[in-house]
Amino acid sequence: MTLCFSQAQAAAVYAATRESKEPVYVSPFVGRLDDQGEDGMDLVKNIKKMYERSDGHVHVLAASIRTINHLLCFFFLGAELATVASKVLQEWTAAGFPLPDQDFLYKGVDAKGKPLKPIAYKDLDLNLPWESFDLAHELTTKGIQKVVADYQSTVRRSA
Repeated sequence: MTLCFSQAQAAAVYAATRESKEPVYVSPFVGRLDDQGEDGMDLVKNIKKMYERSDGHVHVLAASIRTINHLLCFFFLGAELATVASKVLQEWTAAGFPLPDQDFLYKGVDAKGKPLKPIAYKDLDLNLPWESFDLAHELTTKGIQKVVADYQSTVRRSA
């Protein structure tokens, strides 16, 4: 599932795919949460913590990694996959491929150095039916609307 912006959405992905024999991926969009002043890496941390007590069939693909700080936090949290801007990979390469150690301290700040609003962990029951979780999020709605508009634009051009 892509366009994940809440822990409840990630819990619903787990519940909806509980019987899956194949790996499932949930993609929290870190950078888009940061854009609205929330600490997107907190969501990744919260999802990883929530999944600690799961069967392991859902993996975290941290999307929209925009800074070296995000990248180091991604490594530190042990998320399985990431989408990373090429400029971040170039900066990481130029810095000598640093990796976080056990004393790594992530600081969630925006591009101007202003602290981002923390996203609190919620103790959600992964055994509930997926329909019981609140799937609504403004950024998910906006993302879906953009995908639909892009698709409709493509259909109109090809007609």
